[in-house]
Amino acid sequence: MPEAPGSAPDPGSRARDGWDRVGLEDLPDGVVVVGGDGRVLAVNQAAVTLLGRDRAALVGAPVRRALPFQDTSGRRWWDLLPPDGRTTEPSVEATRRERLLLLPGGTEVLVTVGRGRSGPGGPTGTVLVCLRGTEERQRAETDAAGLIATVAHELRSPLTSVKQFTATLLRRWDRFSDDQKRLMLSTVEADADRVTRLVGDLLDVSGVDNGRLRVHRRPFDLPELVRSHVERLVLAGYDDDRFQLRLGPDLPEVWADPDRMAQVVTNLVENAVRHGAGTVTIDIAHDRAAHDLVLTVDDEGEGIEEENRPYVFSKFWHGGARSGTGLGLYVVRGLLEAHDGSIEVGRSPAGGARFEVRLPVGEPAAAVRG
Repeated sequence: MPEAPGSAPDPGSRARDGWDRVGLEDLPDGVVVVGGDGRVLAVNQAAVTLLGRDRAALVGAPVRRALPFQDTSGRRWWDLLPPDGRTTEPSVEATRRERLLLLPGGTEVLVTVGRGRSGPGGPTGTVLVCLRGTEERQRAETDAAGLIATVAHELRSPLTSVKQFTATLLRRWDRFSDDQKRLMLSTVEADADRVTRLVGDLLDVSGVDNGRLRVHRRPFDLPELVRSHVERLVLAGYDDDRFQLRLGPDLPEVWADPDRMAQVVTNLVENAVRHGAGTVTIDIAHDRAAHDLVLTVDDEGEGIEEENRPYVFSKFWHGGARSGTGLGLYVVRGLLEAHDGSIEVGRSPAGGARFEVRLPVGEPAAAVRG
């Protein structure tokens, strides 16, 4: 609509219309747009909800009144920002560090401020104030605290055992027979392996989370790895009848990282032994239609309820009375995805848990992935 002769356009109105068009309502975080005159130009619904104010009371209001934040020391938030006015700094300035600030009444809000200038050396222009509630941070802190408690518990048990056995051997070495010494040293070795695996899991979780999990592929004999692991479990004291290994005919070659696949096999088989019951059946077959090598681990225990299966590979999932950090299966899935493979959980023919691993056969496009 054309402007009336002699009328001047409202720059604040144009600014508000412009910011309305950039899709502020599509953003998950609260956003408040402040003009160079210190008044609010626009605000999205997420910010309205966080601030507990009407939109009409915010738009056009001075920012000090619209956003009456203080830090935890009682200082007004606006006074903490870099000074206004002319400067020789670049044309775009941002205070990107997120601050925890307080609203009247004590409500906590995470605030990040981005500031623009009208040009090199010019006065401060538009300011974007991004607001987030603290629920996400609190959930992260709760998860971190839970992980620390779990890791401390998991470390304490084997380290206590190592300390007790080594102290006993050092003080009373001559009083024990060779068989007794061998038993105690074997226990120390097993507990040290538990600590090593836990530390490895923690490092791998970081790699999975950051997408930086490295695998080094080469031609690999999966049946031999499984056979060797079962033999080690038998030597460790498990009954040979507890395991059944079934190998299909003409199994193809896969390219995989042997160390990483050893982690996968160890986790799945030992989970079946500890948390399952009866015979642990390990089956390796070739799915020619899908061009996959399929590893299946079945047990005869209570299994995993169908409603829990979507959560099995989540970080920190324990499955009720299950012990451990809840990281093992999360890492297993990450390792297999790094190999372009997959894993699924279901019910075994005997009613226990079934974990099915699929790995592509043949040489990949790149033998080494990083």
